Amino acid sequence: QGASFSHLPSKHTFRSHLFNKEDEQQEEIKNQKCPHRLHNSSSPKKQTLFISSLIILWYTSNIGVLLLNKFLLSNYGFKFPIFLTMCHMSACAILSYLSIVFLKLVPLQHLKSRSQFMKVATLSVVFCASVVGGNVSLRYLPVSFNQAVGATTPFFTALFAYLMTFKREAWITYRDVNYKGEPGFHWFGFIMCISATAVRAFKSVLQGILLSSEGEKLNSMNLMLYMSPIAVIALLPVTIVMEPDVMSVTLSLARQHKYIWVLLLVNSVMAYSANLLNFLVTKHTSALTLQVLGNAKGAVAVVISILLFRNPVTVMGIGGYSITVLGVVAYGETKRRFR
Repeated sequence: QGASFSHLPSKHTFRSHLFNKEDEQQEEIKNQKCPHRLHNSSSPKKQTLFISSLIILWYTSNIGVLLLNKFLLSNYGFKFPIFLTMCHMSACAILSYLSIVFLKLVPLQHLKSRSQFMKVATLSVVFCASVVGGNVSLRYLPVSFNQAVGATTPFFTALFAYLMTFKREAWITYRDVNYKGEPGFHWFGFIMCISATAVRAFKSVLQGILLSSEGEKLNSMNLMLYMSPIAVIALLPVTIVMEPDVMSVTLSLARQHKYIWVLLLVNSVMAYSANLLNFLVTKHTSALTLQVLGNAKGAVAVVISILLFRNPVTVMGIGGYSITVLGVVAYGETKRRFR
């Protein structure tokens, strides 16, 4: 009886099997040398989930602190924007120290000279002025209008960059918006808001000039660590002079509303969280992505504020804000192309 050999592997099949075994062995050796290769398939998903979570938290903290500022300053009877800014800066000083020195989120950078300290102090004072101006404007203007004015920051940045460094940006001109069509328009609030926007842009340009040398550059976390205590020291006498009854009124409010201290604490922590998450989003994405997300954040803040505070809006107001945001988007795209 002849035996059937149909079930045995052919010479070609045997060679393929042998090469497959060799490939598997080589792949196993590579995986042993580089264990992260085993997680490559799941890494992109985890990275996407991580970045998405950062962006959601960043939106929540930014919009949250803006709306809570508005609620405290306009609706809650806490009419002390300078003291509120000092609370924010105090939280930033304490939490920055904990994040850098104890949690070691970023390496600690030291100030190397008196000149560098003076530059950081100058930036801190300018930064204070922009934050105080923005908080004062929230007492008089709706959040939607405040965000519309704030969206013109790139225009002022380009203007100050040209005036101070003679560096001309490839930027397009924005169309004028008739602010008088805004139902919640207030001249003093508008002047403070536009001033805060201009000072914010001035601070960005000034930072680029003062900390331009490689030896003096500080990342945003370390810059916040050094700027915040200086800001508190600068704001304390201003608060005493311009808001002398802040403690008595706050204590009176605390007797009527027992959660006032909780609101102030949460508001201050959220102000720091916004800065921390701003740094993390920039680190894990890019400055351009941050600009695009910032434009979208402004639109989200406007919609939420209208729903929460029920401030009236007009077709002209919506049109004006839309033109402003489109102008900012076009500015960013033009600047990117002409780099």
